[in-house]
Amino acid sequence: MPTDVNSGLATLSDQLILATVLLYVLAMIGYALDLGFGRARAAEPARELVPAGGGAVAEAGEVTTTDARTGGAGTGSAAGAGGTRPAWAARAGTLAVALSCVGWAANLGAIVTRGFAVGRWPWGNMYEFVVAICFAAVTAFLVMQARQPVRFLGAFVSVAAALGLGFAVRYLHVQAGPVVPALNSYWIAIHVTAAIFASGLFIVAGVSGILFLGRKDGPSRLPGRDDLERVAHRAIVIAFPIWTFAVIAGALWADKAWGRYWGWDPKEVWAFITWIAYAAYLHARATAGWRGRAAVIVQLIAFGCLLFNLVGVNIFLSGLHSYAQVP
Repeated sequence: MPTDVNSGLATLSDQLILATVLLYVLAMIGYALDLGFGRARAAEPARELVPAGGGAVAEAGEVTTTDARTGGAGTGSAAGAGGTRPAWAARAGTLAVALSCVGWAANLGAIVTRGFAVGRWPWGNMYEFVVAICFAAVTAFLVMQARQPVRFLGAFVSVAAALGLGFAVRYLHVQAGPVVPALNSYWIAIHVTAAIFASGLFIVAGVSGILFLGRKDGPSRLPGRDDLERVAHRAIVIAFPIWTFAVIAGALWADKAWGRYWGWDPKEVWAFITWIAYAAYLHARATAGWRGRAAVIVQLIAFGCLLFNLVGVNIFLSGLHSYAQVP
């Protein structure tokens, strides 16, 4: 370990990451118990056209609204569809939220102690970057959970964060140390921070999209497809301008570091492809009125581009951004 690194803080950061993984796994179990033993929600009615003079298309969410907090529905009884919800299942869900908050704090502590250990912004390599993205995904989920009933996402976001951190610890971990000169810039706090938080929101949207495709017809403990699509869309609407800013900030940083705004480096190309894919999703919804399965598939294609840009480019492709220190 380099002599200018605080080894005590670096070790504490590594230990906090391991604690974070454990807490996220425990939270995932609590969310799974809450979701698995909760009351099933009534089946979604099919979309139907209203006769001329009676308005526009009536969507399922407008005919039967699902309350994701209680499992009830606007028409019919969720209890009738799935039975009475055990009290311990609700307590497991509440405990899971608490564990997520504690895990979030441990995740934040790991990032902060790593930063102080090396005296720089703590996302100068792939390990630190993945740790920060997992933190951003859980942050996005907890903020959304505080504002709307999306606790059903908890099990899936928690397992994604735990697997991401586990992958980082097992395959990407490098000792705390200095970064290459190109990263010693205030732009890392602007460009990379924006990319991290946009990615966290995109992950929440991706989880919702996957659940949309996996939800079967009939009673289910998951919300209706309309609700799942709505959660994904809201996350993308917030994330897309942040990602746009990250791409622009990256171009400005490239001009400062390499004397040009754009050089078709693999990382630049895939960041732009990701931007195009999400722009296509938003454009299709806003202008062509795409909804449902087709729109979700476009969104998940964009999500795949994002994942390849975040991880695959650094591992499989070489370029000016190949300083991720992948072991």
